[in-house]
Amino acid sequence: MKIEFYGAAGCVTGSCHLLKVKDKNILLDCGMYQGKDERERGNETFNFNPKDIDYVILSHAHTDHSARIPLLYKQGFKGDVICTEGTLDLCNVMLADSGHILESEAEWKNRKRLRQGLPPIEPLYTAKIAQVTMYLFKGYPYDQWIELFDGFKVRFRDAGHLLGSAIIEMLIEEDKKQTKLVYTGDLGNKDIPILKDPTIIDYADYVLMETTYGDRLHTNLSSELEDLAKIIKDTLRRGGNVIIPSFAVGRTQEVLYTLNKYVEENVLKGVSVYVDSPLASESTAIFSKYRKYYDEEATKLLASGDDPLSFKGLTFTKSAEESVNLNKLQGGAIIISASGMCEAGRIKHHLKHNLWRKESSIVFVGYQAEGTLGRSISEGAKKVKIFGEEIAVNAKIHTLHGLSGHADRNGLLGWLEAFKAKPEKVLLVHGDTSAMSSFNELLISKGYSTFVAKSGDTFDTEVIPQKFSLTRNKILSLINSIEDLDSMDKNLLLDQINNAIKDI
Repeated sequence: MKIEFYGAAGCVTGSCHLLKVKDKNILLDCGMYQGKDERERGNETFNFNPKDIDYVILSHAHTDHSARIPLLYKQGFKGDVICTEGTLDLCNVMLADSGHILESEAEWKNRKRLRQGLPPIEPLYTAKIAQVTMYLFKGYPYDQWIELFDGFKVRFRDAGHLLGSAIIEMLIEEDKKQTKLVYTGDLGNKDIPILKDPTIIDYADYVLMETTYGDRLHTNLSSELEDLAKIIKDTLRRGGNVIIPSFAVGRTQEVLYTLNKYVEENVLKGVSVYVDSPLASESTAIFSKYRKYYDEEATKLLASGDDPLSFKGLTFTKSAEESVNLNKLQGGAIIISASGMCEAGRIKHHLKHNLWRKESSIVFVGYQAEGTLGRSISEGAKKVKIFGEEIAVNAKIHTLHGLSGHADRNGLLGWLEAFKAKPEKVLLVHGDTSAMSSFNELLISKGYSTFVAKSGDTFDTEVIPQKFSLTRNKILSLINSIEDLDSMDKNLLLDQINNAIKDI
């Protein structure tokens, strides 16, 4: 088994890892680079031949994990895309929306190129290509083993990051030896609204693990939600608007859940909330379809007759005209709009009309990749360019890390330490250099063997010494017998396992 790293290795966006098993080529995610990563690496080409790919196993629907699948298809991929049923439904709207944005951007650039006497460019892909690509998708429920081919099984476990997001377990049989590879995708933050906490995995030989917040701790979620209510009250009292750049899928629904609570409890009275994103509207409907995946609190709300994603004063805008009319509001509005990193979509118009106003507030509720407009604003830029115009940043800027959909440093470590024994190797991806380095140092201090992946690196399990492999098999056989033991014997056995690992 070999793993080649081509995206989200030494950076956060563009997740794409090529797994080679027997004669099959399997992509783990196929995401789009964003911000600085896009400018440095580009999205136009792949470091492999798309025609050679047999499967894509998709962890979740977010753009940085899924949005180059239509380009993969356009360049010759005709295999299956394996994902959860929730991810399939979300991709059905998200990828078409991505294609539409790419077409619009190409059209805008071509108008400028035409005036400059330059030939036109074509978009990476169109909405129509994205729609056709969906015929390759096959959706499955959580916790079901799926045999893709002889000697390779896959199972999706709830990652708690986004509706349908998955930790991917893979059982691989080669040369009469079974290996278990676990790919985290994006691990969710504990206790975030709507979603369950990430599933705990019993064991793995190798873990391919994200490190987005490997060097940071989130602030307390409940106190930050109280801060959000205070920010809204203060802004409306000043006569300004509250602008919330939010990922249309996932974060928007979590913000609505929070606002619903405050409206129902009369903490926020008579507020006008606008979700200005057609994609967010469609995604919210999909969230309502998959209520079986809600956590205990959200399930209780539904049982009581309260729809946690709907409340008095909430409006979903649809047309471009409705969106433009929001820019005429001088105050009293809460506008939630995509994209979450402010790189495209309607949010840029709302920033253009509100950033310069000291009465207004901009509230960031998600990760801002390096080189994005959102990162510049959140880090204190005094002026930014939007649609070629220089805009002063006079509005109050707030960043709420507690609402993050990613586990922080402690969350990542806690999930890994819940394994019944340490994996042979933890392969670190999906983090900027400082986050990966910091989390790597932490894992080494805890006795883990690690591999920090860079773009173009290859990890080959064939280089693992035979002695190590035999010892691992002995350990796994011990683990499999744990469930039949009482508490005292179980602790003794775990001590034996830890000693065996140290011998390695």
